[in-house]
Amino acid sequence: MRRFLKPSFNWLLILVPASLACEFLAPGNHVLLFALAALAIVPLAGWMGRATEHLAHHTSEGVGGLLNATFGNAAELIIALMALRGGLHDVVKASLTGSIIGNVLLVMGAAFAAGGLRHKTQTFHEGGARIQSTMMTLATIALILPAAFHHLGGAEVQARESGLSLEIAVVMLVTYGLGLVFTLHTHRHFFSGHMREGSAEVHGTGQPWPLGRSLATLGVSTAFIAWMSEILVGSVEPAGKELGLSSLFVGVVVVAVIGNAAEHSTAILMAMKDRMDLSLGIAMGSSIQVALFVAPALVLASYGIADRPMDLVFTPIEILAVFAAVIIGNEIARDGESNWLEGVQLLAVYLLLAIVFYFMPESAAHVSPLAG
Repeated sequence: MRRFLKPSFNWLLILVPASLACEFLAPGNHVLLFALAALAIVPLAGWMGRATEHLAHHTSEGVGGLLNATFGNAAELIIALMALRGGLHDVVKASLTGSIIGNVLLVMGAAFAAGGLRHKTQTFHEGGARIQSTMMTLATIALILPAAFHHLGGAEVQARESGLSLEIAVVMLVTYGLGLVFTLHTHRHFFSGHMREGSAEVHGTGQPWPLGRSLATLGVSTAFIAWMSEILVGSVEPAGKELGLSSLFVGVVVVAVIGNAAEHSTAILMAMKDRMDLSLGIAMGSSIQVALFVAPALVLASYGIADRPMDLVFTPIEILAVFAAVIIGNEIARDGESNWLEGVQLLAVYLLLAIVFYFMPESAAHVSPLAG
């Protein structure tokens, strides 16, 4: 009974049925619906992180980070597909931007800060960090080129933007696939990580969960996160208007922060346990996956489910934000060491970008009528 009464984030699981009830009984109360769905994601993300930690004991730190990034981004992909079907191309691209910078700056920054407060200096595989940093740079180049084509080419190039984005998307997907071969097969020793002393204990137990239980928990938590996220996305725009927030700020900051709740909790938890290879794999791996897999996959999917193809033309402020995030993220991660001050520096850059997006006028969310 004492264990049951102990304060826990699991108490917030009651908000899952509360969100469903609010959706049917008070669908017009968007602010309440948004708050309930957002808070309901928190304990679900915690269970996803717990399952990933147990699953990593059956694989490696690199594979564990990849699995967490994949399951964490599954909800974002589902949400984006639904938004594409509704023609909300700008919201989709804003959430992609927010996810990329959120994982590099917010998730990795919080992980470095939390881990650094418990451990003076933390280390991770330097070679693996450099490879992930280079992949993020490649992803940034792939996102900059369509925007440069749009803004420098003039009105006559707009008719070719869909074709350009499609071909770039194919290159990005192939590169991501080859990166997985490199990570999981030919050079997996760069991402295998190493267990710290005492890391055999998982959440207070002497033995990790069986593989089947870990996978089942991941699947169930992902499904409920996707369900809650669908409710959240349906209410986020009207709730943002009621709260006086622009769609750009909502997409880049609010939706992305909530959508990345799984990565937030797990990366921080792993850093506090001094398992930095897994923590870094979750944070940077998720950004790489969003940029090189989720974004181009949405471009391909838009040809079948949207009213018009989605392009990869992001607004100048979004490109600048991604570029700034990748520059400082690469600079900090390349040496194979981290401390709490580096975490603070990453968080400071995220806060600066969030302030800019907050004051950015609504018109900044639109590249052009044709670009969506």
